Amino acid sequence: MNTRFQNALRGIDQACPPTWFMRQAGRYHKHYQALRAKNDFITLCKDAELASEVALGPILDFDFDVSILFSDLLFPLEAFGMGLTYEPGPKLSTSLTHDGLKKFKDPEEAIEGLRFQQEAARLTRMKLPKDKSLIGFIGGPWTLFTYAVEGAHKGGLEKSKMQLDLYRKFCERMIPLLKLNVELQLKGGVEVVMIFDTSAGELDPELFTEVVTPALRELTRAYPGKIGYYARGIQAAHLHAPVFHAAELAGVGYDHRWDLRQVLRAPRLNHGFIQGNFDQSLLFLAPDEFEERATRYLTNLKGLSETERKGWVSGLGHGVLPGTPEENVRRFVKLVREVFV
Repeated sequence: MNTRFQNALRGIDQACPPTWFMRQAGRYHKHYQALRAKNDFITLCKDAELASEVALGPILDFDFDVSILFSDLLFPLEAFGMGLTYEPGPKLSTSLTHDGLKKFKDPEEAIEGLRFQQEAARLTRMKLPKDKSLIGFIGGPWTLFTYAVEGAHKGGLEKSKMQLDLYRKFCERMIPLLKLNVELQLKGGVEVVMIFDTSAGELDPELFTEVVTPALRELTRAYPGKIGYYARGIQAAHLHAPVFHAAELAGVGYDHRWDLRQVLRAPRLNHGFIQGNFDQSLLFLAPDEFEERATRYLTNLKGLSETERKGWVSGLGHGVLPGTPEENVRRFVKLVREVFV
C-alpha cells in the first residue's frame, strides 16, 4: 500500500500528497496502444492478465502512487443481459424499457458476468510494487441508467429525466448488483472503490438529492470507508446532502471548475480524501508553458498548511484525454514531489 494514499484516506497531515489520474491507463499511453493494437477493448478488460498489464503500465512509466483496476463502468449492464459492443465506443444492443427491465437477470446470477474484475484486481495487486495502492471503480446507478436509456451520457438527458419511475425500478435491480460488484473488487485486493457518476452533474441539486444520494447512501453504508464518489459538473449545492457529511464516505473528487484551495479550507466534511483537480486540457500545452502553469497551480496549494491540505489526493479535474502528451503527464507527477518536499 502507498503510505501517502493511506494518509489521505485517514486524514493524516503530510507534506506531499499522493497522485493518480482518472483514465491514467488509456488511449494517450503508448503502453496501452501497443496492447490495444493486438487485442480488442473487451478482451483487454476481461482477460485478467492483459487487464493487469494495462493497469501496471502507467505505474512503471509515470510512477503514480495509485493504480486503477482496468475495466469499464458499463459491464454491469452487459451482466444483466444488455448486449454491449465497442465500435470503438460503447454501444448497447437495445434501449432500456419497463419490459426490458423485466428480462434482467437476478443480481446473484448477473454477478457471475463480472467475476473477471476480481481476478484482474488480484493479478494487478500481485504485479504492483508493494508501495503502490490499488483502487477499483463502478459506475453510478444514475449514469448507468442514462446510458441504458439514451445510449450515451451526454446532452440534457431528457429521456432519462422523464422516466424516473423506470429509474427507481432499475435501482431495485442495479444497486444489489453493484454491492456485489464492490465486494468482488475488494476481495480482489482494491483498497477503495470509486463511484464514477459522469451524468449526475446534469441534475439540479434537488433532483440530485432525490435521485443520486439514496443509492450512494446505501452503498457507503454497506462498505463504510471503502467508497469514494466523483461526478463531473456538480456544484456546492449538490453536496449539501447528508451522505456527503457522513463518515462512511471515503472521499470525493472535484473537477477543475472548483477552486481546490477553497474546498480544502472550508469546514471539512467527515469523509477522508479530496481529489483533484488540475485542468486536464492544460496537459496539451507546450512543455515550458505547461510547467509554468502546473507549478503555479501546485504552488498556490502549497500556500495552505499541511493540516489544511490533509486528505488531498493530487489529480486532474477529470480523466486524461486522448492524445495527451505523455511527457506532460510524467512531468506533472514529478512536479508534485518537487513542489511538496
